[in-house]
Amino acid sequence: MREENIRALLMRREYPALKVVLNSMNNVDLALLLENFKEKEYTILFRLIQKEKAAEVFTEMSSPMQETLINAFTRSEIKELFDDMYMDDTVDIIEEMPANVVEQILDVTDKETRQTINRLLNYPEDSAGSIMTVEYIDLKKDMTVEQALKKIKRVGIDQETIYTCYVIEQKKLIGIVTAKSLLLNESQMLIKDIMETNLIYVNTHEDKENVSKLFQKYGLLAIPVVDCEHCMVGIVTFDDAMEVWQDEVEEDMSIMAAMQPNEDSYFGTSVISHARHRILWLLVLMLSATITGTIITKYEDAFQTLPLLVSFIPMLMDTGGNCGSQSSTLIIRGIAVDEIRFHDFFKVVFKEFRVAILVGFVLAVVNGLRIVIMYHSLRMALLIGLSLMATIILAKIVGCCLPLLAKKIGLDPAIMAAPLITTLVDTCSILIYFNIATHLFSL
Repeated sequence: MREENIRALLMRREYPALKVVLNSMNNVDLALLLENFKEKEYTILFRLIQKEKAAEVFTEMSSPMQETLINAFTRSEIKELFDDMYMDDTVDIIEEMPANVVEQILDVTDKETRQTINRLLNYPEDSAGSIMTVEYIDLKKDMTVEQALKKIKRVGIDQETIYTCYVIEQKKLIGIVTAKSLLLNESQMLIKDIMETNLIYVNTHEDKENVSKLFQKYGLLAIPVVDCEHCMVGIVTFDDAMEVWQDEVEEDMSIMAAMQPNEDSYFGTSVISHARHRILWLLVLMLSATITGTIITKYEDAFQTLPLLVSFIPMLMDTGGNCGSQSSTLIIRGIAVDEIRFHDFFKVVFKEFRVAILVGFVLAVVNGLRIVIMYHSLRMALLIGLSLMATIILAKIVGCCLPLLAKKIGLDPAIMAAPLITTLVDTCSILIYFNIATHLFSL
């Protein structure tokens, strides 16, 4: 309804009314709404957003929209926009833009800002330094609470967060003070008497995924970032950590579905790119599956002697694949939230083995009864029961071991997800099935 109202106002060129509607909306909702308009339309609409609000809306937009707007803006408009933007958001945008757009942005920034941007861009892509902001409030330990509050009022508008302030001495981090502490203590109290010295901080080269886990573990709003000499260089805020977490989840989901990770949106990715991201793993899995076919061919004589054997192959392979997928998914999730680590290897294997015994026993009994009722063959029931037990135990152990081993050697555990484990278990289950059948039926 709001979109229709905006379209109607835009068509009638009622810009004052449009200004009121646009500036009353939530920043994220407004950025999403503008994506439904054509380039010419959202360029007009964006210019109607208040200056302070525009920078926040801009950071929530997709990269193609940001590029279009920058190319449409005058030099002064670009300067105004990026002057109101936090440094980490500016760096994030620059990383996504082509060279000609980056040149336009850097051209309107002052020398000090350019130096800061270049320094942030030089940090490794997966490091804490690459996602930190240099805009934070620093205090001196000999300040009073009153002096600290005055400083926050004076400079806080330009800082990304004022809820946590950092006590710095000779560029080194020595403590933190929360806004709550400042508000609840007497105005003449010294900062050194109320600051927290039991600090949680990260190094500039710390993996950004590990940094995001600290937010979840300790419930923080921001984490200070220090260099190798323990000098304070910036902070990572909660919103940036959540973006990292979301990116990691999306990447793991792609890998677990046997696809190459893709940073672009679904509709923003071309058909050719979609196919390219999927086809490699599909080729690998398809060629791997030919091993199963080769094994089945080897037992062709057994099929001719006992044709009924063929009918149980899909059930056996599907059950093994599903059991392996269940275990791998749980272990990958446990690794992602730091619940499971490599030193838990034998503990995890033993637990999954016991689970496999219980699951295998129930499935074997149910299938055994079904086969006795349908085919009146105790020997066939025993074959399927034993094959199921062995396949499920194997699948559960493989499903829990491979992600842990992948993590140990530096690979993404998500690689060892359903498609790969299913292909591996399929091959093993066929070998188990025909080996047991050969001995039971003397084939």
